[in-house]
Amino acid sequence: MAKGLTARQEEILRFVSDYQAENGYPPSIREIGARFKIGSLRGVTVHLDALEKKGYIERANTPRSIKVIHPAYQNTLNVSMLPLIGTIAAGAPILADEYVEDMIPVPSEMVRNIANAFVLRVKGDSMTGDGINPRDLVVIKPQESASHGELVAVLVDNEATVKRMHMRDGVIKLMPSNPAYEPIDVQPEDNARVIGRVIGLMRDYQGMAF
Repeated sequence: MAKGLTARQEEILRFVSDYQAENGYPPSIREIGARFKIGSLRGVTVHLDALEKKGYIERANTPRSIKVIHPAYQNTLNVSMLPLIGTIAAGAPILADEYVEDMIPVPSEMVRNIANAFVLRVKGDSMTGDGINPRDLVVIKPQESASHGELVAVLVDNEATVKRMHMRDGVIKLMPSNPAYEPIDVQPEDNARVIGRVIGLMRDYQGMAF
């Protein structure tokens, strides 16, 4: 038994580490509770609080944010946990806790040296010409501007959409890559802003991982 840990704390710590190694992301509090037959979320967080206080894990106020920091229990998977962002209120910080739906494992090399990268789930089939299908996850590098032809995420009326940015003679168009869809003209008075550039794509063929 690790020094300073109860038997149950060590069991939970090993479960978290093994789960991370197998799945690429940490378990949820509910999954820990189900594994150890702990009837309440509070019952789980008591053990996690103790592990955090003793320096074995770190946590953030987001789903699946348990991070094993003790070297004896860390796995060697080279992944970064990025927030999956849902609907965003106009003018609000993109990474505010209330907009984070989940934490998603992403290869660390994909986001190397990029601060505050995040993930969006694709809705609709307007970008199939770029190989981006419904329910794909796109990894976004935050930025507030874009160059002509870049594949970007734009916030339009509180909904994030992925399109190619076209700029000509002062006119900005958000271009789909599926010919069934029309370009979106962006007018100065529109509630639209660039929130980032697409730098990666992840797909779950079985619809089980995310």
